Amino acid sequence: MLDQYNREINYLRVSITDRCNLRCVYCRPKEGLSLQGHDDILRYEEILRIVAVAVRLGFVKVRVTGGEPLVRRGCVEFLAALNKISGLRDISLTTNGILLEDFASGIYEAGIRRINVSLDSLNSDKYFRITNGGDLQAVLRGIARAEEIGFAPIKINTVVVRGFNEDEVLDFVRLALQKPYQMRFIELMPIGRNQLEGEPSYISGRELIEKIRRYYELEKIPDKKNRADGPAKIFRIQGGRGEIGFINPISNHFCATCNRLRLTADGKLRMCLLSEKEMDLKKALRDHCSDEDLERLLVEAIFSKPQKHDLVCTENSLRKCRNMSAIGG
Repeated sequence: MLDQYNREINYLRVSITDRCNLRCVYCRPKEGLSLQGHDDILRYEEILRIVAVAVRLGFVKVRVTGGEPLVRRGCVEFLAALNKISGLRDISLTTNGILLEDFASGIYEAGIRRINVSLDSLNSDKYFRITNGGDLQAVLRGIARAEEIGFAPIKINTVVVRGFNEDEVLDFVRLALQKPYQMRFIELMPIGRNQLEGEPSYISGRELIEKIRRYYELEKIPDKKNRADGPAKIFRIQGGRGEIGFINPISNHFCATCNRLRLTADGKLRMCLLSEKEMDLKKALRDHCSDEDLERLLVEAIFSKPQKHDLVCTENSLRKCRNMSAIGG
């Protein structure tokens, strides 16, 4: 379905929990985080109903996120039910990888073939610090298990932070040379109350490309024609098994091609990641709305989607927004 700016909105990101088994410093505040109770979040059957109605409007892609989705009981069964919705062409999962080794087989059997793993360091000590206690080896075992089972593509999402992990960029590039992974470097966004110490911490995608090109020749892969593709600009290195991607929400706004809405775990439909305007679908569902009512709300949300974000102009105000773990990424 087209919005008022002629963008085809066909991608729904679905957060099934705000809970996580890590506490990454740029995602969740050290204190003051109020986790939602069982009745505060959408039930699986409510999410499935929303997705089914969205598919009637032309949505073809769903990504399941959190928090960490694998900490919610019944996640694999939910993925299997999601996979049965006729009309969905692309279902994927984003995880921090801590539980992936144990869950990979079940996820695959549920019909999911695409997986993203958030990984910001290949150094065990750094990873422990940025995640406040995470086990890097558990994540690496999970990624290896996913590759062994047959997930493809496996995408590794890395938020590059000046003074923390920019010295590991080439290590991640070498990982994509050796493995059939898509390494995706993501610019740090100043969302929520949490920020890393030692600002400025932001590094632009252009700076990363320049750094990599001192050592490797990057070949741009033409943008695919799939109408549900995301905003990453993808490159390959000659002789490499994988790919290198860059997602640049700060230095290169991709709002003109944004095709997504976000459903938070507590049932709020968010038209833009960087706007606090939300629509309460949980209230409508629990007031026993009809599918037609739900469809009208989704249409209203699509036509309420802003033309663009103003992240650079409102950086300070964005620190008052919901934290990323609550939004769902």
